[in-house]
Parts: sequence; structure tokens; C-alpha cells
Amino acid sequence: MAKHHPGTETMTASQVRQEFASTINRVAKEETRVIVEKNGVPVAVMLPISDLRRLERMDEQFQRDWEIVEAFRRPFRDIPADEIEREAAKAIAEAREEIMAERVQALAGTVE
Repeated sequence: MAKHHPGTETMTASQVRQEFASTINRVAKEETRVIVEKNGVPVAVMLPISDLRRLERMDEQFQRDWEIVEAFRRPFRDIPADEIEREAAKAIAEAREEIMAERVQALAGTVE
């Protein structure tokens, strides 16, 4: 079953101060997320703790993904970008040729 995601509303800092208890309760019940503005500029967000936990998990996953990207980049750090691009284009062209040859061969087998 899909989880309900609360809507987002915008409130001024003074509104949040005046309605703090009810606002916190609505956020805690996952009824809303609140963007807090000060002088018309968004400065903070109130969100359910479950949203924060999900954001933290996403941050951790992003960090792991970035570490993988860096590990792949490290061996190539002294190779000029244009050389890498040339070699990548060459490899892609070769792979496409192989795929096309396989398709032609497969089609030839179905025609007989």
C-alpha cells in the first residue's frame, strides 16, 4: 500500500511562533510539511521525523554512490578529458557495430 505523503505549506516565522503547538502537531502527524519564511525568504523547513530519516538514508546512499564514482575516476585522473572522450566514443561505436551484427545475424536466421 502506498504511503500518504503530506502536502507542503508556507508560513511566516511569526505565524509559526503564534501557531507553534498546532503546527508541530500537524507536522508530527504527517499532515503537512512547513516551509518557514522570514521576510519572504525561505529559511527553514519543519517536516515529519520520517522524512528526515528518509533524507538521511538518501544522503548516505548518495555518499556511497559518490565514493564509487571517485573510485572509477581515480585511475584516469592523469588522462586528458579529450582522450577519454575519444576512447569512449570509439568503444561505443564498436559496441554498436557488434550489436548490429548480432541483430543482422539473428534476422538472417529467422528468414531461412
